[in-house]
Amino acid sequence: MNFLSHYYFERYAASSEQVLGGLLPDLLKNVDKDYSFQIHKIADQFPFGSTYKAITEGWVHHVEVDRLFHSSPFFYDHTHALRKRIEKTVEDLPVRASFLAHISLELLLDHKLIAHQLLSVGRMYEHLESVDVNMLTKYLNTLKIVDVDRFLNFYNKFVESKYIFDYAQIENIPHALFNICRRVWDFRPTAEHIENLAVQLDEYQHDELRDFGEIYHYISQQLD
Repeated sequence: MNFLSHYYFERYAASSEQVLGGLLPDLLKNVDKDYSFQIHKIADQFPFGSTYKAITEGWVHHVEVDRLFHSSPFFYDHTHALRKRIEKTVEDLPVRASFLAHISLELLLDHKLIAHQLLSVGRMYEHLESVDVNMLTKYLNTLKIVDVDRFLNFYNKFVESKYIFDYAQIENIPHALFNICRRVWDFRPTAEHIENLAVQLDEYQHDELRDFGEIYHYISQQLD
């Protein structure tokens, strides 16, 4: 799931640190794809204290949410249907349609959360802004391979840009999707690619994603 969907499961968290933890694995991977860690193997290495524990609790939730999401019939059915819907739009690009369908579903779910006012995007950013940098630095230093300065530079830009607000409009989502794809493949989409994908995604979210709330209900039940 994407940032906003992970925040959905931490929206009632008692601390901003837990909210941060719920997003941290994806924040790290955005900085460097090699920043991938098995939290259950390193949890006892982090500094002692309630704020550090809260980050780890959010991280553990993140891993479980992703596991439940990616193993669900909802994920399989919608990525399969989305791939068939969009594959002709990108057939002349090096982009793998199954990959694009996967991330398209995740961003469309974020869009649905905003469109149906199921959470506050602004509140998520407020949580991230309130996190103590010194505390976060100490936490990240435990992850030996992480360039903390590089991460904090990305983190500050992520918080300042507040680009997730843009997902309220479907026409903004193809730009984000193609930017993600360009981290993997070397290409430049045309205006036609962007416009066609926007149309396909809008039709799909309107016609086929009416059941989007089911996946949040299912995961919430499993987490309880």
